[in-house]
Amino acid sequence: MIRMQSYTIGQAARLLGVSPDTARRWADAGRMATHRDEAGRRLIDGRDLAAFSIELARGDAGEEEPSYTSARNAFPGIVTAIKLGDVAAQVDIQAGPHRLVSLLTREAVEELGLEVGMEATARVKSTNVHIDRT
Repeated sequence: MIRMQSYTIGQAARLLGVSPDTARRWADAGRMATHRDEAGRRLIDGRDLAAFSIELARGDAGEEEPSYTSARNAFPGIVTAIKLGDVAAQVDIQAGPHRLVSLLTREAVEELGLEVGMEATARVKSTNVHIDRT
């Protein structure tokens, strides 16, 4: 069984396309739920970060939307939804203000071990979006 991934403030900031200071202010204001690990670091559960990234992209976070650029068509982000069919699957990734949707096989999703809240990178080539687990 795969344990739910948690993210540091710095990792969350990178995935949201904002500075660590902005992510820290959001956490301090209670906009992002955090908890402390054994070392005292502040962490955000993957599912909570996924939900917050959707709110942020919709403009519900109370601040201006972050700017985000891709390098070589790679969009690092967080998995926000997975819809599994018998053969096919749909995976949604929120990468800063960008929502990317990929249709792939159910087998590929299972092999990658993708779950909502996990970090993943969407790679865009022509009209296809490929998902890399990171």
